[in-house]
This record gives sequence, structure tokens and C-alpha cells, in this order.
Amino acid sequence: MRRRRVAPLPARDGVGPTRVRLLGGGVRDELTRRFGEAAGSKVLAGEVFSDDGSVLAADAVAAEGDCVWVYRDLPDEVEVPFDIPILHCDENILVVDKPHFLATMPRGSHVAQTALVRLRRELELPELSPAHRLDRLTAGVLLFTVRREVRGAYQMLFSRDEVRKVYLARAGVDPSLEFPIRLRSRIVKERSRLQAYEEPGEVNAETLVEHLGDGRYRLSPRTGRTHQLRVHMASLGLPISGDPLYPEVIDVAPDDFSTPLSLLAQTLEFEDPLTGRSLGFASDRQV
Repeated sequence: MRRRRVAPLPARDGVGPTRVRLLGGGVRDELTRRFGEAAGSKVLAGEVFSDDGSVLAADAVAAEGDCVWVYRDLPDEVEVPFDIPILHCDENILVVDKPHFLATMPRGSHVAQTALVRLRRELELPELSPAHRLDRLTAGVLLFTVRREVRGAYQMLFSRDEVRKVYLARAGVDPSLEFPIRLRSRIVKERSRLQAYEEPGEVNAETLVEHLGDGRYRLSPRTGRTHQLRVHMASLGLPISGDPLYPEVIDVAPDDFSTPLSLLAQTLEFEDPLTGRSLGFASDRQV
């Protein structure tokens, strides 16, 4: 697994700096050409930094492949009007019960209104980092690391599929299907497409689906592909209630919180990589 480069600068008001890989030449001219005048003006203001954290000079020239770090200007965002209950906190980890509609970490138009940035600000934990991710529309148990030194140990639990996760969902009922059903397929998610999709090839996604009755399902994923549970349920002809992406994309206004996705990360269990203790956490939410 390729190691993510550590930012040489701390988070500012809960938001870390952005790394930009350069094509080569004058830094100010390139930032202006690629991102607009406001980005280029950051060089003159001493707001662009090298890989060692030092301020770049106004006339700085970079070689192809060099990287700089910039604190981006935050976009206007619709406030997500839901709290983030804390389930557990110690010197190493923070576990929360994430609400629907709140992204795990900054991406695209969601920056300040993400679980990571809000918690960094509210709890004054500048090194807080997610050990895994939940989709923006999925609620439930979400694990963060509190200190940079322990981040890798907990993230490896998820990359090695050593975490036991159980989700609850609501969907339609098909009397012709016999449960439990174990779904195994290859799921691909391209950055240019909203939907993930299944394709022939080596299996990389596995989910056990159990029907608890009355359209309520327990989903136990063995892997963690993007949108895996949503894709697998839709493949059964049982798309999760409230899903605006599967099987068809539905345009929903950013400030419309009336129809949450009926998908909940109910429990999370693992052996703590630092203490060896068996830990388990459960959401208080319902679907």
C-alpha cells in the first residue's frame, strides 16, 4: 500500500493544507493558470509552502513533479444540522455516531461541513484523522485516530479487513429470494462517475445479506469497496430506501435533508493493535 505523504504544516481551523504537484516553471504563474488569480496571489502573500514547510519566494521556480502546499479558500457550504454524538474517546482513538448527510472528510464541495473538520474544531484535536470512511449519506459508527503516531496502526486494520462491521438497512421485499445470500463480485468506482458498478473480473467485494423481516436487512461486508452495500443491494433488485444513486441517479438539493438513506453502520469490532484488547462499539440510531 502506498504511504500517504504527511503534510509539513498543521491543520488551520480544522482544515489541513492541500498538496499540489507542479508541472514545472514559475510557481505563481502555474497556480494562476491552473486555479485562478486568487491561487496565484497566495505566492505573493507568503501562503504557499514547500515540502519542508518553508514559505516559497514570490519568484520561486519549480521543477516538474515538485510539490507545494496551500491552504485553500473554503467554499460556501450548506450547514448539516445534525450533531455528532461521541461513543468513546481515549488517548489514541475517537469513536462517533456519524449522522446522515455529513461526509467523513473534506472532498469536493464538502470541507467544513464534514465530520473530520467539525470534530477537529469542536474538540480541539488538530491531528484527528479518520481510520476509515463512511459514505456521506450513511450514518453510524466511525473511528478516528487522535494522534499522528498511532494513525497507521488503526488504518491497517481496515486495509487488511481485520475489522468486523455490521450494517442495517431497509429495502423492499422479494418473496422469490431466499436468504441469507452471500454476494461476491468485482466493484469499480471511477472518479468521473457518480455510481460504482460491477464488472467481470477478479472478485474484490463480498457481502452477506440477511433478511430480518419486514424489509429490514442485516449486511455484513467482508470487504470495503466504495458504495459496496448500495451496489450489492441494488443488484438483488432491492435498492436501499432513500438512495439517490442506485439504481437511478436522482437530483437532490443540497439543503434537502428530508429523505435519509436507510443505511446504518450499526457495529464495529476489532482487536486494538496497540493494547490487544477486544473493542466493540454500536450506534444508537435506528433505520
